Amino acid sequence: MDDADPTGVEPAHLSLAARLSARLPEIERAIGARVDSVADPAEVGDPAYTEGLRSAIAAALDYAIAGIEADDPEPGPVPAELFAQARAAARARVPLDTVLRRYLAGHALIADFAMREADAAESVSASEVQRALRTLAALVDRLIAAVSEQYRREAEQRPRTPGRRRAALVRRLLAGEQADAAELAYDLEGWHLALVAAGPEVESRLRELARALDRRPLVVRQECGVVWAWLGSVRPAPAENVLEALTAAMPPGAVAAIGEPAAKLTGWSLTHRQALAALPVARRGPEPVVRYADVALLAAALRDDLLTASVRRLYLEPLERERDGGTILRETLRAYFATERNVSSAAMALGVNRNTVTARLRTVEQRLARPFGACSAELEVALRLAELVEPKAPKPALTGHSARLSASPLRTLPGCSGQDS
Repeated sequence: MDDADPTGVEPAHLSLAARLSARLPEIERAIGARVDSVADPAEVGDPAYTEGLRSAIAAALDYAIAGIEADDPEPGPVPAELFAQARAAARARVPLDTVLRRYLAGHALIADFAMREADAAESVSASEVQRALRTLAALVDRLIAAVSEQYRREAEQRPRTPGRRRAALVRRLLAGEQADAAELAYDLEGWHLALVAAGPEVESRLRELARALDRRPLVVRQECGVVWAWLGSVRPAPAENVLEALTAAMPPGAVAAIGEPAAKLTGWSLTHRQALAALPVARRGPEPVVRYADVALLAAALRDDLLTASVRRLYLEPLERERDGGTILRETLRAYFATERNVSSAAMALGVNRNTVTARLRTVEQRLARPFGACSAELEVALRLAELVEPKAPKPALTGHSARLSASPLRTLPGCSGQDS
């Protein structure tokens, strides 16, 4: 479709798409909250499922705005993230009705935002708003049909190979279902330490690690490349020893997380959930292998958009009023926390004198308008979160959502269905 206008006035659908794009983070948060109100995704018990749901929301929103921008209910192929999450929902036994109600809730919200933006834009007439809403309605109908088909195919698929049967059994046990675990050849009544890893050769490295530590392994490979593993033993395996051995064993480009030692079936599930929760920290942070006990607060914060945004606004934005944007204060705080809150050690690490560090900490107190000792824990969490979520380098500009959809890589979805080997 040719969008050229001899009068030089931007077509209404392009103007509306641009206005929606400017509010993209706000719309995404609103849809996320509405989706959670339909059914709490955390109840599934798999943090990777929740992470995949957030990626699916972002992909669906991109797709919807691309449809308005192109004035076409089929702006391109249905995003792969939506298919992946539909299959994940089927495997997690999330009812199809819940999946579809989430799409309808999201559609209602973006339609509401579109009408509000059209009211605020004098260039968009009532007839053009109705045209955009018809495009959105046709688009969501297409998505519902496509997602439903993916869900049904996955739900109807029966595990046929021994490996797939074992993987399905693991998921049933993790979901709390009653099942005969004999096929796993793994003692669920003993002690367990869970590991979750992603990257090249991780499956073989985890098996080698189990042999080196004289632990019985249970290894489940996921379709998306993530590997779940448990190290079984009659006595608890020291997590710090496993962390050291795992760090040495991981190949370049791989990341991994471990849970905490726990016993019996409930502990088997708990340590796995801990490892899953910690994996996003390993993916984003400087250390490729992490232990849950070391990153528990960060792992929880990464799953809470409100907390992430709030601690940044409360504890980092006030520091940015400095002439250098807060760079020196941040560096000083990181050194201070890294040296276990020792002013002299922080000064040595920074190459300045002790009085300089003390003066900078007082400046932090002034900027935050609260005693440093009363908020140091929150400030440390804010700094560590910033290292994980703030972009490391500027991203190339995009000319529109249609280009964004075609050029962006598939988002990582680390909670795909399991395949045991």
